[in-house]
Amino acid sequence: MNERFLISTLFLGLVALAVPAVAQETVVIAVEKYAFSPAEITIRPGTLVRWENREKRQYHSVFFEQLGDKPGDYFFPGESRERVFNVPGSFPYICEPHWQSHGMKGVVHVKE
Repeated sequence: MNERFLISTLFLGLVALAVPAVAQETVVIAVEKYAFSPAEITIRPGTLVRWENREKRQYHSVFFEQLGDKPGDYFFPGESRERVFNVPGSFPYICEPHWQSHGMKGVVHVKE
């Protein structure tokens, strides 16, 4: 009886190790032509959002003032920025250097 229990426990442990962990969902927002595309998204808590700078020469930022971001975190062509949203709510953001001149802004809505 104890031998069966031990074998079953070992088997379940090996199966648990063999099953890959569930990857968190990732949403990509393209940053190109002085725009976020898409500019507004709705995601579930725990989702990773990645902004990819696809410009040829221009730097940008993803600035969430209400989340306490510090200004000036620019990223250049070929670079990206990521953030995981765990709390429900609506989170507006801007490209700090281009939101007034080019209207670069967006919103991440997080809903259960």
